[in-house]
Amino acid sequence: MPSDPDAIPETPRVTSPSPVPSEGRSSLGDYSGPITRSAARRQRLGEVTEEADGNSKSESKRSRARSRSPSTPAESARRRNRKSNPKLPAGKPKAPTNGHAASNGYLSPLAKPGGGWPDISRSPSPLGLIPLHSRYRTFIHRHEIPRKLLHVSIGFLTLNLYSRGIQPLQITPWLFGALVPIAAIDVIRHRPEFQKVNELYIRCVGALMRETEVSGYNGVIWYLVGTYTVLRFLPKDVGVMSVLLLSWCDTAASTFGRLYGRYTFQLRKGKSFAGTLGAWFVGVLTAAAFWGYFVPYIGTFSNDPEGSFMFTGRLNLLPDPVRNLIGWTSDSSSSVISGPLALGVMSVVSGLVAAGSEFVDILGMDDNLTIPILSGIGLWGFLKVFG
Repeated sequence: MPSDPDAIPETPRVTSPSPVPSEGRSSLGDYSGPITRSAARRQRLGEVTEEADGNSKSESKRSRARSRSPSTPAESARRRNRKSNPKLPAGKPKAPTNGHAASNGYLSPLAKPGGGWPDISRSPSPLGLIPLHSRYRTFIHRHEIPRKLLHVSIGFLTLNLYSRGIQPLQITPWLFGALVPIAAIDVIRHRPEFQKVNELYIRCVGALMRETEVSGYNGVIWYLVGTYTVLRFLPKDVGVMSVLLLSWCDTAASTFGRLYGRYTFQLRKGKSFAGTLGAWFVGVLTAAAFWGYFVPYIGTFSNDPEGSFMFTGRLNLLPDPVRNLIGWTSDSSSSVISGPLALGVMSVVSGLVAAGSEFVDILGMDDNLTIPILSGIGLWGFLKVFG
């Protein structure tokens, strides 16, 4: 039958591109809609049920609804950051380094790029060279409790020997006798052919070491050298006081610096105002207790050498050479102080000497050597002029 040219053609049937449920998952290609973990697990086991399919569809609808819902400004900012930086993994944003290099996995931070001063580290050395440091990160590595206990105990041992009437010149041979083998072992263990000796050494005394001492010399060597020097060449009270300042003020500076150094300003690289203030405060207490209580309580001994005590409870605020220089002819006793006032002045000066010797850095030398020697020289010089 011929077609009518004026007839309107039928509207063609348009098939939806979306697959019908009967076509199954194979027509979806690589696409897989949102699905819960439990449903995915059942799918892998071949136990998918109609109920699971319903749950998957409802979960997909909820996910699409959440993606279209308005988000908070913080979430929007995180999405923008992820889009602008495709290398940044999704999830928690990377914490800023505040001008520092990224962490290397050690407890101590890396230095600032460009040679700036680093933040005061709670650990003076890296982590990983000594097994005990890795095992007891807080007790040994971060707070150095065994090392500090040994440091502090030397002060109490010194007072015990003092109270028994043992003179400094009787102690120095023992110090030198301990110095020789300890220094010899330290030299031997750094030779390449004695690597096993170094490993055994670290295993035995690693709890008392810093990890910088694995390839360097042990601080005990400098401790022995410093105490030997002040006890051998300075008067008895000044020498003993120098050892006490090394034992207690250095420990106080390290402890206060690590606890509160982040809240105060830095005086120089690695030295905070909190640590220096702690050294001064402990130095004042140590001098007041030693010269104000311990020395009078113990008294003198028959074998005390002549000139053993430079501080006898009196200070001359205007020494005779200065008086003669300015032409002051008045009675010298008017410028002499004694009793609690003299003890207070001596204590404050001792604290300043301790804090200064702990603060000063002489060519990078170990503070176990510089603190007793500088403290001894400072106390001896002050008492030589005003004592």
